[in-house]
Amino acid sequence: MSEAAEFNRAEENVGNILNMEHVNLTVPDQQLAALFYVSGLGFTRDPYIDFGTFNMWINAGGQQFHLPKNNAQKFRGHIVVVVPDLEDLKRRFKFIDKPMQGSEFTWEEKKDYIAVTCPWGNQIHVYGPGQHGDMSLGIPLAVMDVPPGTTAGIARFYREVLETPAEQIEDNEGARAVVSMGTDQQFVFDETDEEIAEYDGHHIAIYVSNFSKPHTYLAENGLITEESDQHQYRFQRIVDPNNGEFLTEIEHEVRSLHHPMFKRNLVNRNPAQSFFNYRSGRDAFVPE
Repeated sequence: MSEAAEFNRAEENVGNILNMEHVNLTVPDQQLAALFYVSGLGFTRDPYIDFGTFNMWINAGGQQFHLPKNNAQKFRGHIVVVVPDLEDLKRRFKFIDKPMQGSEFTWEEKKDYIAVTCPWGNQIHVYGPGQHGDMSLGIPLAVMDVPPGTTAGIARFYREVLETPAEQIEDNEGARAVVSMGTDQQFVFDETDEEIAEYDGHHIAIYVSNFSKPHTYLAENGLITEESDQHQYRFQRIVDPNNGEFLTEIEHEVRSLHHPMFKRNLVNRNPAQSFFNYRSGRDAFVPE
């Protein structure tokens, strides 16, 4: 009898957080936001929800950016996105470069990605397909700066309170907590000695399968910031479960699997399609 193959079954664990559905950043100018996220990055304005001048939902594969109109918010770190074609992206950026003048918009080619600064200073790293698993369009990763000495407790918080795989990694790049956000997304907390800007209220939205257990811990420890409705609540302070020590903060919009928007189909266009090169049947893009 041949020797049985050995597998690390833990590598297949998903955990309680099924996905990070959107990143919410307020912006002061909806027209400039559309120029950057739609005309530049090539994402798609959601055709059904908040289709006005005071909010904008931007579809990026199976995830979204939510961009309500208000003073600009800045993510403290960088957000990683994947687009179908980096050459097309560079062409679009050259197209919007002139109308973006006067804003903080810049972009620079790196070894395997394009480093982009949005009109209000948010850092976005853009990769092509195949560089973050099988994703061809979407938001696979967010990397947030946190103070030294916090990542062990942050990883513990997500493991014990949110019941999702999370580990602290220490290597020649420093210390960080890597948190699973489902099958193809991660949230990384990266320790830095540099000054971190004061938190300004931006948030992420997550879907969780066990909705009540995290709520019990958060409520008992005074961490719930909003009891939104039957299907949603919010918290923002991340603490060490061992001693309650405050570590960092970013608001989490926590949704149950009964939330009416769970598994909502997001429309994505083919950004390479234009009036000048139009080909019938190629309007839509179906992300992998």
